[in-house]
Amino acid sequence: MKQVQERPPTTMLDTETTTDDGPPAAGRVPVWQLNVLRVGYLVMGVGLAVVKWPLLLDRGSWTLEEGTIEALLVAMSLLALLGVRYPVRMLPILLFEVTWKLIWLGVVALPLWADETLEGASRTQAGEVLWVVIIAVIPWRHVFAQYVAASADPWRGSW
Repeated sequence: MKQVQERPPTTMLDTETTTDDGPPAAGRVPVWQLNVLRVGYLVMGVGLAVVKWPLLLDRGSWTLEEGTIEALLVAMSLLALLGVRYPVRMLPILLFEVTWKLIWLGVVALPLWADETLEGASRTQAGEVLWVVIIAVIPWRHVFAQYVAASADPWRGSW
């Protein structure tokens, strides 16, 4: 009989422990899925680092919008790399990434594509945003259990 190897959670969000025999306990993410998540974070973090960090270091004269976007994406890359170490705790980063991309595709790209006017910068952006493959690595059962079905944090008083 295999022995269960668990560590007690240190916070309410610390649900990364698993058992060696059988399925993970309720609210837990299996190790194989944690490793798939790590790959997702690595792809996102390294991809942004390769493209955006050089722009940050060798920046020209940016508009307010350009500077804001570049700073946001560099921060996202740093947080994604932190997700390699803490895949479950950093899930909101992946959820943010998937959410904004799906909204942009649905609200901006899809209407242009339906009108057959998706071209130029919008077409290029759609090609980049379509890298929503990160959606496949998210443990959706865990997300549902922790963010939808779980009780909300208290509004008043102590925990």
